[in-house]
Amino acid sequence: MSWQRRILLSLVLLAFSCGFYKALSRPAAASFKMQATVPVKVASARYETHFASSKLFTQVHAASSIELKDGRIRAFWFSGSREGAKDVAIHSAVFDPATGQWSAESIAATREQTQSTLHRYIAKLGNPIVGRMSDGRLRMYYVAVSLGGWAGSSITTMTSSDEGATWSAPRRLITSPFMNISTLVKGAPILYGDGTIGLPVYHEFISKFGEMLHLSQEGVVLDKQRLAGGGQGTLQPVVLIQSERQAKVLMRYSSATGPHRVVAVSTQDAGVHWSAPEKTALRNPDAAVTGVTLPDGRMLAVLNDQELGRDTLSLMLSQDGGVTWRAVQLLEDQQSASLQADEAHFIKNAAQLIGKSGAASHSRLESSVESARRTVCHDGHCRYEFSYPYLIRTSGGDFHLVYTWNRTFIKHVWFNLAWLDQRAVEVDHALH
Repeated sequence: MSWQRRILLSLVLLAFSCGFYKALSRPAAASFKMQATVPVKVASARYETHFASSKLFTQVHAASSIELKDGRIRAFWFSGSREGAKDVAIHSAVFDPATGQWSAESIAATREQTQSTLHRYIAKLGNPIVGRMSDGRLRMYYVAVSLGGWAGSSITTMTSSDEGATWSAPRRLITSPFMNISTLVKGAPILYGDGTIGLPVYHEFISKFGEMLHLSQEGVVLDKQRLAGGGQGTLQPVVLIQSERQAKVLMRYSSATGPHRVVAVSTQDAGVHWSAPEKTALRNPDAAVTGVTLPDGRMLAVLNDQELGRDTLSLMLSQDGGVTWRAVQLLEDQQSASLQADEAHFIKNAAQLIGKSGAASHSRLESSVESARRTVCHDGHCRYEFSYPYLIRTSGGDFHLVYTWNRTFIKHVWFNLAWLDQRAVEVDHALH
């Protein structure tokens, strides 16, 4: 082994040793802060779909959303000529439930802005996530890469005091003693009872594993815990809080070893200790998953309920704390269309799908279909993709889901508890 490789290996071992020591010496965690709710009024079932993004002839991906103080929903995603391109920026739009309309897109962060403020070269941006701090401000976390692929990422953060209309200057989170690289974010942050923040993240350099960062309100890393060991192929953890002390984390499974299932860990002491990773009953084709917990203890998850491909998207329900799951709604299903996905068939099919979700005029519909065709059709074959779902439950009890629709649009699904309960009963009747 050359001396250069020995030095590199020594640095890697030192970094992991520091992380291991920090995990062993971590401070006791506070309780989880439960989501505030208001009494839900009796309402008729609601299920609506929209497109949150509006820009055409661009690729979009990795959406997230948050409820604003006035009840509107603000979504974020990255948009550019392709994933990883230098022109990718973090975009945002606002949905008004009173009108059922999304606003025009705005830009929350650019590569050039991030690079100028951080005084370091930035090659690409991705995965914007926003949470609300205990003082009421919003804090955004997004991925920035200076060298290499996504494994060379670090997390950049900004704050907003006006509900996402403007943002502070970006700065880096220091999450690793080894060059501060290979920490990525995808899942929603959580709050602890003492006002500090839990940020689910993941590591991709050399080995893949989920982690939990414990942050101060100022964005300083107080602690870091592994949620799974290296080599177990766990990515993009999502925290489902069950009580002030209990939570379950669902993670994407990224390994060649089957069966391909979502991996879960749980805690009974607000994150002081986590259980060993176990595969759940949820199928997973190495793709992102999202979920929330209802006030009555039921859990919802959204994912590609298949072992290969991303041409379906399903809403899953668990009534036993995530032990068993059943599908309550097939949100997208293009498995049959994928078998005959030549361009002519795709154009006809995409026109019908897009028309149902908000293309207002014939000319707009034609442009939307052409935008999708350019993105997903290559050499006469078209590939459907519905991925990276992100689900939230509002204080009023409604649910808002955003996800990537064929890398062309960010699609939005809005449903309420009355619809969910109705679907659960219908599925039970169908099964029995």
